[in-house]
Amino acid sequence: MSRVFVTGSADGLGKMAAQLLVDQGHQVVLHARNQARAQDALAAVPGAETVAVGDLASIAQTRDVAEQVNQLGSFDAVIHNVGVGYRDPRRVQTEDGLSHVFAINTLDPYVLTALIQRPKRLVYLSSGLHQSGDISLEDLVWERRPWQGTAAYSDSKLHDVLLAFAMARRWPEVLSNALEPGWVPTKMGGPGAPDDLDAAHRTQVWLAVGNDVAARVSGRYFYHLRPRSPHPAVFDVERQEKLIEACHRFSGVRLPA
Repeated sequence: MSRVFVTGSADGLGKMAAQLLVDQGHQVVLHARNQARAQDALAAVPGAETVAVGDLASIAQTRDVAEQVNQLGSFDAVIHNVGVGYRDPRRVQTEDGLSHVFAINTLDPYVLTALIQRPKRLVYLSSGLHQSGDISLEDLVWERRPWQGTAAYSDSKLHDVLLAFAMARRWPEVLSNALEPGWVPTKMGGPGAPDDLDAAHRTQVWLAVGNDVAARVSGRYFYHLRPRSPHPAVFDVERQEKLIEACHRFSGVRLPA
């Protein structure tokens, strides 16, 4: 039995992954952005241990979520599932002055990775759209560029793979991987999404707790339980470090060596 923390598990793929983990007999800690959603999450995933509460668009609340998780003890895996989509018609600014897409999809997994007691496995949800992300890593928070929701989302999903691969390199004792769940009909994906919803949550669970050789790897990218080639830029160590330094600068949180 493993103990797993799943961000963004009040609904969608996060809830589905959490429920599958509980069904498999694992201990699961959920996450929701406020108390109302926390109660809904616990009701939706019977058997979950508890829920950490905090809006991950806020750096202060993300720090608090990390503290809540650390107070619960050690974890075998963290699934960085939380994310916002690509339909925003304008740039939404957080209390920290950042694009909320960057804050939630990029900076949150960085801060939680840095502050949560190091688990045995890290799993980062990306997207096939990461292939069109901006590899320059310039204007990360969309202050100078005209806002494009899909491009901002694509950038953030590229960042998630860069972070996963950076952690695989920096923390060789931790299994760190990324995946794309497919374009599926969740609230974020929309009702017309064509991919298989039943397959969309299984890879992250497998990477978090699977004991077969294929799951016990690091620095890999997956789609539906199979390896897939990510954007070549994610293997660039200088680019990985550029993102980490930017996240440190925006958050004030340094990634432990």
